[in-house]
Amino acid sequence: MRLYLIQHAKAASKEVNPKRPLTEHGLQEIRKVAAFIKPLNLHVDYLWHSGKKRAAQTAEVLAEAISIKKIQTERDGLGPTDDVNVLSKELISATGDIMIVGHLPFLSKLSSLILTGSESAGTIAFKNAGIVCLGRSDENQWHIEWIVIPELLA
Repeated sequence: MRLYLIQHAKAASKEVNPKRPLTEHGLQEIRKVAAFIKPLNLHVDYLWHSGKKRAAQTAEVLAEAISIKKIQTERDGLGPTDDVNVLSKELISATGDIMIVGHLPFLSKLSSLILTGSESAGTIAFKNAGIVCLGRSDENQWHIEWIVIPELLA
């Protein structure tokens, strides 16, 4: 199983727009990342995103670059301060590949919890529009397979 964790692309500040849509720069960065992963022919069973506009917009761009076998949908429990233990327990029995577009600190806590057993380990420094690919072995051990961030791409 693979788990793709994506911090939404750069969004407008609350002062500029309370709904916090992606900025033009944010759109450019996630489009660059999507173009990079498109030749990888990624197939996921699910593409989940939080209910926040910036996550939904990021997921829309990524959905054009990957194949989604089952569903692309907004999902509860992926907000910035939601409890990561709920999703972590669900991932133990998950069999298909999942892509999640979310927020900090949620993504940082989730990745730390499944990689180290402690949500406060700070294992991965997420970047806006970056993708972290985690893999799970048959022994239910998680590992980092790869990371791509917009700054690495031409």
